[in-house]
Amino acid sequence: MPAPQKDGPRANRDIRGVREVQLIDEAGQNRGVMGFFEALQLAEEVGLDLVEIAPNSSPPVCKLLDYGRYRFNEQKKQAEARKRQKTVEVKEIKLRPGIDKHDYDVKMKAVQRFFEEGDKVKVTLRFRGREMAHQDLGLRLLERVKAETQEVAKVESEPQLEGRQMIMILAPR
Repeated sequence: MPAPQKDGPRANRDIRGVREVQLIDEAGQNRGVMGFFEALQLAEEVGLDLVEIAPNSSPPVCKLLDYGRYRFNEQKKQAEARKRQKTVEVKEIKLRPGIDKHDYDVKMKAVQRFFEEGDKVKVTLRFRGREMAHQDLGLRLLERVKAETQEVAKVESEPQLEGRQMIMILAPR
């Protein structure tokens, strides 16, 4: 049965099928090309691990370092990167063609808040019953939304009719 695959670089005796390695010592100095077992013995004398940094080069580049500390620092870097990354969400605002002025203003405040948070906004205009005969009113309403948000947002997808809904997607600038 094959050994389970480990993530991260190979270290010490996990480095197999290599006769020579390019060695970099703990101070970052290039020691040149030397035999694998000679490099491994040097690592054991210093009390560090022989870690394969560039496995695809010829000969592979190995470095003398504390493998436990190296893994810990890599995990910290990955956690910090995950913490800093922002996932862009798509928030939805639903409108109707006959929306009143105050209701419209409340919806626009919500749209502004979504853009400040860095989210995209999907504006959905729903037609019911006889409103389908007056799609031009809905298109005008979406054009008004586009005009009022043009300084803080760009149109990612123009208004388009899908069944009984007209949809437009806006993204923050």
